[in-house]
Amino acid sequence: MFALTSAVGLIGLAAFALHSDDIATRHQTDNDLKLQTAEAMTGLDYDEDGQLDVRGLLDFMETDCPPLTVFSAHAGDLKAVHTPRRPCIRARMTDVRAIAATAVRRGDSAMSDAHAENGHPLRLLATPFTGPDGDTMGGAIVTAADTSADQKSHRELTLLLATGCAVLLSLSAVAGHLISGRAIRPALNALQQQEGFLADAAHDLRTPAASLRLLAETALRDDTSRTTALERTVRLATRMGDLIDGLLTRARLTAGVAPLAREPLRLDQLVEAVVDETPADGHRITVDAEPVVVDADPDLLRRAVTNLFVNALTHGHAADRPAEIELGVTTGGVLTVDDAGPGIPPDLADSLFDRFHSGSGSTGLGLSIAFRVAQAHGGTLTATGSPLGGARFTLRLPTHNK
Repeated sequence: MFALTSAVGLIGLAAFALHSDDIATRHQTDNDLKLQTAEAMTGLDYDEDGQLDVRGLLDFMETDCPPLTVFSAHAGDLKAVHTPRRPCIRARMTDVRAIAATAVRRGDSAMSDAHAENGHPLRLLATPFTGPDGDTMGGAIVTAADTSADQKSHRELTLLLATGCAVLLSLSAVAGHLISGRAIRPALNALQQQEGFLADAAHDLRTPAASLRLLAETALRDDTSRTTALERTVRLATRMGDLIDGLLTRARLTAGVAPLAREPLRLDQLVEAVVDETPADGHRITVDAEPVVVDADPDLLRRAVTNLFVNALTHGHAADRPAEIELGVTTGGVLTVDDAGPGIPPDLADSLFDRFHSGSGSTGLGLSIAFRVAQAHGGTLTATGSPLGGARFTLRLPTHNK
């Protein structure tokens, strides 16, 4: 639309400029011809017998260039009284006589376009003059101008405007594409984020919703299993609440609208608090933390650390063995979480921090949220092999500068 609007405007302006140039050139040519015939008119006279005398015209004015042809009117017929001997422009006599007859008949100047004997375009002007009595038309003077140079200039101007319009339209199309793309990019990003959020929600809420319905139907049909069904319903509802909360957090972080309440905090103390508050269930947990102060949002950072720790508890051990997990905090704002589990599968190495890449028993959003939290704080989250034989997750955050 931007290019089309520009095209309409440019073509309209170009057409107006060409039309104006054509009219101005034609008017200039007509004015020059009128001046020539008006000057020639002063050299005409009549003798005592009422015959047209052109000697005064020949005495003071050149009639070959521009070519001047003088016609005398007698009884409705035109007779050429004077024709140029060596005209610089050789107009066809039929065209010259025709326009002279038109001027005499109308009693006013007549103009027309014609062609010379060599094919060049001409502009003809015939100006009538009165007879000896001063009432009737005595004849007409015809002059001609070669307009081939004017038409050549007009064609050059047309080519120049066409080329300029093509260049400007190309630039307009490119600029319109870039501007419209930049203008619509935020809307597309918002739409993609909305679609991603809906896909996230539909992906992981479908199964819990079906399970809730099945548990409710079971409780209605069987009174003996109602208590067990209600307990499972509560656990499932809690899991769904955690999932929805995770979805909203990730969506806000992805969209960049989650406000970061940055403040100096002790990363080592936060890690120790997360470990103390999370049920270990017999797993062997080791924390080696140096005092480190980072600039971070306490709630978001706690969520990221909790997700990394819970991921190690869930996937960092075999099914029949307790987990062995080591958490380390070192200077430079670095947190490492090591486990002795099966490690990172090769097929998940490139998509480990994408949503819904998890094992059973989790929402599949923990690592994705931790990764987004690290990005929001200007840090990084990477996954490598662990000296314990499993996976090592390394979270790096900017430290606090006093």
